[in-house]
Amino acid sequence: MRADYHGPMCPRRSVIRTLAHPVVCAGALLFAAAASGEAAMPVGAVPSVYSAAQAERQPLLDTLQTLVNIESGSKDFAGVSYIAQVAADKLKALGGAVQIIRSTDPERLQDTPEQPGPAVQAVFKGSGHSRIMLIAHMDTVYHQGDLAQQPFRIDGERAYGLGIEDEKQGVALVLHSMALLQKIGYDRFGQITVLFNSDEEISSPGSRKLITALARDQDAVFSFESGGQDGTLHLATSGIGALFLSVEGKASHAGARPEYGVNALYELSHQLLQMRNLSQPERGLKLNWTLSQAGSNRNVIPAHAEAQADARALRVQDFDALQSAVQERIRNKLFDSSRISARFELRRPPMEASDAARKIAAQAQQIYRKELDLPLRVNDVALGGGTDAAFAALSARGGVVEGMGLGGFGAHSNHDEYILLGSIVPRLYLVARMVMELSAPRGEAEHNDAHSATTDAQQK
Repeated sequence: MRADYHGPMCPRRSVIRTLAHPVVCAGALLFAAAASGEAAMPVGAVPSVYSAAQAERQPLLDTLQTLVNIESGSKDFAGVSYIAQVAADKLKALGGAVQIIRSTDPERLQDTPEQPGPAVQAVFKGSGHSRIMLIAHMDTVYHQGDLAQQPFRIDGERAYGLGIEDEKQGVALVLHSMALLQKIGYDRFGQITVLFNSDEEISSPGSRKLITALARDQDAVFSFESGGQDGTLHLATSGIGALFLSVEGKASHAGARPEYGVNALYELSHQLLQMRNLSQPERGLKLNWTLSQAGSNRNVIPAHAEAQADARALRVQDFDALQSAVQERIRNKLFDSSRISARFELRRPPMEASDAARKIAAQAQQIYRKELDLPLRVNDVALGGGTDAAFAALSARGGVVEGMGLGGFGAHSNHDEYILLGSIVPRLYLVARMVMELSAPRGEAEHNDAHSATTDAQQK
């Protein structure tokens, strides 16, 4: 997940009123029902599915501990290769047709390593016709040795660990959702494709094409970034871009002959100042210069200067317009003899909410409300961050939903990254029920016959 993508925190004054809970925070209500895994079964729940979700709670935590204890920074090829093998072995044990895929033609971005980490793909065949894709990433932003600062631990209703929210919880949740479906004998889906990649934190240079290609024929794609503290589902994400500005001037002695030089730092400053008004926040377009470098010595007129900017947009065409505006601005130079170039990288495309995604999210809300007696927030406006869901949305024929992961907070933090234990059972239940709903013949709701379907499967 990108560093600034977080599920929303429960506002201090945000409350939901119900008969059972007169005034409670939405996030607190969401996770209160299954905090220990032994909570009473909600009246509307499908008994076999809910019981199986409760039974998978501890195995999921065991898997999560294993995954967190593997250091898998995006550029640590040995680490991501190891966790990919662990995930592949678990998927094979569940009966999936598994392959570990290494990128042979990665997108060459500014920070792309020579060999991005591998992806793990697993295909599970069922007896029906639906095609569903589950995606999560195995890599983290951390470096070798950082795990010692925050090893896996459970404290009250939270489990802590590096990368636990972003996004090893997602990998564990997918694994145990598949285990849940297997244990209740449910196979009425057509095909479930699982994809775990290990380069998401560096904009998925090696896996973006694979994600887009696999998503093309899916009826639904679920991405397992955390939904934040209140479990929000996201139907839209911002596009992320990077802009690189380079200035070539001419070096000269800063004291004896400054007039013979062409000060690249002056030119760079001029360029940045004349681009300060390119943001259009009201449209979701943001351009912020964040890094710069110039010169080699205090007493030398700098011959080179460069800067980087972070760009965000809600629509692809806004990125196109931004690039055109930048190219136009750099023609206005401070020094005629300076040479200026601008280069743009699309780190992630924007994902706009689709009608198909809204329909799927509405089904999820109905399951939470009617079967678990819990609220489920859906956000269809991008908040500034981006995820791999956007690559899936480029070609998916069905809806793409982000935020299916466990509740949590503290992504990219060395000391307080955690997941909420109370979110495990509801999310396991939701994933299984969404597979069942999407696999119902001719789109029929499956809640009415889920009891008999799962009971029959268990008796076989």
